[in-house]
Order: sequence, then structure tokens, then C-alpha cells
Amino acid sequence: MEKKGQKSKGKVKIKWSPNFAYALGLLASDGNLSLDGRHICFTTKELDQAQNFMFALNIKNKIGLKANGIGKVKKYFIVQFSDVLFYNFLISVGITPAKSKTLGKIKIPNILFFDFLRGLFDGDGYTYSYFDPRWKSSFMWYVGFCSASSKFIEWLRREISKYLHINGHVTSGKQSFYLQLKYAKKDSLKIIRSMYRKRNSIFLDRKKLKIIKMLSIVGEKI
Repeated sequence: MEKKGQKSKGKVKIKWSPNFAYALGLLASDGNLSLDGRHICFTTKELDQAQNFMFALNIKNKIGLKANGIGKVKKYFIVQFSDVLFYNFLISVGITPAKSKTLGKIKIPNILFFDFLRGLFDGDGYTYSYFDPRWKSSFMWYVGFCSASSKFIEWLRREISKYLHINGHVTSGKQSFYLQLKYAKKDSLKIIRSMYRKRNSIFLDRKKLKIIKMLSIVGEKI
């Protein structure tokens, strides 16, 4: 029983670090705060992602599994736990309940921004590449980030511009609720190298391997 005057301890140690910032990037993309004021939930299609999330926060938790039940059944891995202190901290930095369209500025220490961005990329980021048929041997490649919140996309664009002096461009599909912030070729390479610049950083293997293969076509490396 908690004694009078004694502060309760949370499950998550709230201390800024590259791993901690990475976990917040994952939460900003695939996380959810319950309306009960205490539960944090992280959902992903990939087991590695769920394991990375727990490792980044240094927590031990059961990984649940559920199906969406819509059309073709897809399985999702879920990490859910109760931590009032961490819940309140997330709100204080800008990650709130019902965040999909209300997410805006996230308060991340400057030195850890690209760790946060790598987590965001592993959650809602993507890369794609192709040979442009209009020009011989013209290989195009892109890095992008998705969000339903225009405020968050604009904040993200400003932050990346502040650090790397690149602008990118924002697009939206006619039948999509999501906005996409995209960077091409040399600009995307700046982002990639900034996200993966630290040794021993956490990342989703699948996405990094795809980037390595993509860049190898033009003789570039991370």
C-alpha cells in the first residue's frame, strides 16, 4: 500500500535518451492513450516493432495479439500497460488521446530529434523507388511520413527544415484522410543519414534493409 506522502512509481522511467525519444516516435505514429487517464497502447503488424518498443522503454510486458475482423483477417501485436505518470508526461509533450487529427508540435530535445524521427519513420514512414522511364538510367527514390493531422505534418516539415535546410512537399490522395510529407533523392539521403547516424540505435530491420538495397543501386550508403 502506498504510504502518505510517498510518490507512486511508474512502469516507465521518464528520462530523455535516444531510446526514449525513439519510443515516443513510435507512440506518435502507432500509439494510443486511453480516455481513462492511465493506459498506453501500442499496436503494430510486426512483432519486431512491438519488441523494439518495449526495449526502448526498458519495460517487460506481455505482447497481445488480435485480429481486426474486417474483411481479410489481419493480426496485430499489442503492447498495453497502465502508467499514470508516463501517461501524463506524454500529454505534456504533445501526445494526447484521440491524436490522429489533433496531433501537433511534440516537445523533443533538439539533440534527440532524429531518434524521435526514426521511431516515427518506423511507425508511419515509408520509402519507395523506381526507374523513371522518361530518362535513361534515371533512378528516383523517396522518403515520406504520413499523418492525418495537418498541424503535425507542418510542424514536422518545419523541424526537418530547421536541422537539414530542406523543404520537402506535402501531398494528399483524393480518397485518403492522410497527408504525406515527402523528400526526394539528395534531400531524402540527408534524412536517412541523420536518422541512422548513431551506432547501436534501435530501428526496424525491415525498413533499414530496404533503404540499404535502394541506395546500393546508385552507389550510396547510409
